[in-house]
Amino acid sequence: VQLQASGGGLVQAGGSLRLSCAASGRTFSTYVMGWFRQAPGKEREFVAVIRRTKHYADSVKGRFTISRDNAANTVYLQMNSLKPEDTAVYYCVADAAVIYSAYGDPRQYDYWGQGTLVTVSR
Repeated sequence: VQLQASGGGLVQAGGSLRLSCAASGRTFSTYVMGWFRQAPGKEREFVAVIRRTKHYADSVKGRFTISRDNAANTVYLQMNSLKPEDTAVYYCVADAAVIYSAYGDPRQYDYWGQGTLVTVSR
């Protein structure tokens, strides 16, 4: 099972990026998939998750949108109105079963991508 994230880069504040995460090794249509991020010197934090419903961290609500293409085994994170504080390495995650109340806990996810760096300049 592998998750391959892509789409990171350097963008000015107010700009947009779309991250992609392609899953291989099995069919992920029933899996919970999502994104976490880790900024320099900070702990890894929840960003967004999708299965039947979508959930977002308060810090990205209204700016980020998570979606998935099950036929392509891919999950996306559309990031708009980016801020310098969004600068981080973004990791895609997947798991077959996640406790609903704990979807923001990184320990719930068995599968992690390698991370893609997003840098937002002022």
